[in-house]
Amino acid sequence: MDLLTDYFDAVEWRDIIFSGMRIVLILVVVWVLLIVVRGLLRRLERSLVHQGQEAGEVPTEAAKRAETLVRLLRQGVVIVVWLMGFLLVLRELGIDVGPILASAGIVGLAVGFGAQNLVRDVIAGFFMILENQVRLGDVAVINGTGGLVERVNFRTIVLRDLAGVVHVFPNGSITTLANMTREWSAFVFDIRVAYKEDVDRVVALLQEVGKQLRADPQFGLLMQDDVEVFGVDRLDDMAVIIKGRLKTHPIKQWDVGREFLRRVKIAFDAAGIETPWPQRALYFGETSQPSLANMPEATRQEAAPTAGK
Repeated sequence: MDLLTDYFDAVEWRDIIFSGMRIVLILVVVWVLLIVVRGLLRRLERSLVHQGQEAGEVPTEAAKRAETLVRLLRQGVVIVVWLMGFLLVLRELGIDVGPILASAGIVGLAVGFGAQNLVRDVIAGFFMILENQVRLGDVAVINGTGGLVERVNFRTIVLRDLAGVVHVFPNGSITTLANMTREWSAFVFDIRVAYKEDVDRVVALLQEVGKQLRADPQFGLLMQDDVEVFGVDRLDDMAVIIKGRLKTHPIKQWDVGREFLRRVKIAFDAAGIETPWPQRALYFGETSQPSLANMPEATRQEAAPTAGK
């Protein structure tokens, strides 16, 4: 009991109280500083969006770019502020932070040699963000895998494909990156028509369908230009292929493209334009006749009794 009494008598309660108050003050300053930083980053985000719009960038694209940059800056600033606050608290507790910093430098050097892939990923991610290659909300194809960009970090980039599968790619391992929604997107279509059809008539009909789609109050707002019909792309075995393109706002090409193809089918049916499909004749030996699958109805009826003999 006397030992405890002597111990508490030797304690400098005044110093402990002042140290505790300084620690609380440090935590308050860190908290206030984080609030100020978040406010400044929000202003920076609005400024980046405004600058992008003034430069002619699509508002959604400018917003995605600003959100990606600000989010990564927020992560970095929060880590730095809390690290500084932690070191100050350690100093107030009487712990010498000098050896800790020196040890951290040595450990960091050792880790740097052993974690070259991590350093490579971080550097690659930094330049990816700096060059604005991909942003949150983009649809990208990375190393042959396509999906919606859900997160862009300094070390990794995360995609979610159409089936909901999440793919995580270390930035240093990315060899190919194709951004399908950068500034504008396009739906490229190949329309198959029979050889007997008038190609000029088909092209005119496709252009008319594109004009009607552009005038639509819902889908017209998603398009950036009228339909582009490039013309006959190739002469296939069974059909003439006509290629064209619909230029849309980012990530809207599939919505517009599906509606365009639906209207093309309706227009072709109304105009009597034939879209051919593959046909095949089957042969069952020397004594048999070809299958009736390719024959007109009248010919089938005439050939059916003969084939049954």
